[in-house]
Amino acid sequence: MLPVDALRGARRVAIYSVVANAVLAAANLAAGASAGSTAARAAGVEFVADVIAALFLYFGLWYASRPADSEHPYGHGRAETVTGLILGVILALTGVAIAATSLWGLASVRTPPGVAALWTLSAALIVKGVLMTVKIRLGRSLGSRALEADGWNDSVDVLSALAATVALALTRLDPDEFLMADQFGGFVVGLFVVSAGVGTVAQASRELIDTMPPPPLMAEIRRVALTLPGVRGVEKCFGRKTGLHYHVDLHLEVDATMSVRQAHDIATDVRFAIVREVPQVTDVLVHVEPA
Repeated sequence: MLPVDALRGARRVAIYSVVANAVLAAANLAAGASAGSTAARAAGVEFVADVIAALFLYFGLWYASRPADSEHPYGHGRAETVTGLILGVILALTGVAIAATSLWGLASVRTPPGVAALWTLSAALIVKGVLMTVKIRLGRSLGSRALEADGWNDSVDVLSALAATVALALTRLDPDEFLMADQFGGFVVGLFVVSAGVGTVAQASRELIDTMPPPPLMAEIRRVALTLPGVRGVEKCFGRKTGLHYHVDLHLEVDATMSVRQAHDIATDVRFAIVREVPQVTDVLVHVEPA
């Protein structure tokens, strides 16, 4: 199983994300209002949604890391997957709202926005780039779908902030030619956010319906099982993800003439070997069959 310190580190990243997104949201909303920039306001609204998403992420990681109990024998890991699903829905709805608001504002554009919004959008590019890198790397190492999804959300934020910055710069550079660019920049931000939300919902949904783990992981589980003395073969091997870990069902083939105790001892050795050598797996249910 994954170390508790790693999960604590993931929760710390979520807290840092709350603080960073709150600062970026306030700065871009204020700059968007004072400079009259739709793109900056759209980015600010997106960062407000990111604050909410980061809070959900923190709660999901905290709850998912709780140990198994009598009512939850498989642990609380599915809370992490449900969190990823909620994050995806929040992102998709936020993106639709941003895109629609930007289009509705086209008719009211009269003057180019101020330059102040360029500074807050530039700061967002840097901060979001750092958060994206940390979350994706840590999410992959932990097998946390919600943390990795939040990291990809930050990558979308980088693209959307870049689109908003370019649009605002074009509007400032040539207001006569690109007066509407700032509004279209806000619309592009909305599309990026919708895309991130839909992707997150799709991935979380696959886990909730018990989609099989990646083939390389299943191959590694089979390989470890076959290295144990007394194992003749692996007939079936199924797995499902419960939050941060996988639970595996394994049909093990052994000598048909051995005693029940001998077969049981081999099954126990296989179970502990897989949990020890494959960190993503938290438990294995072994069914013994005659070879």
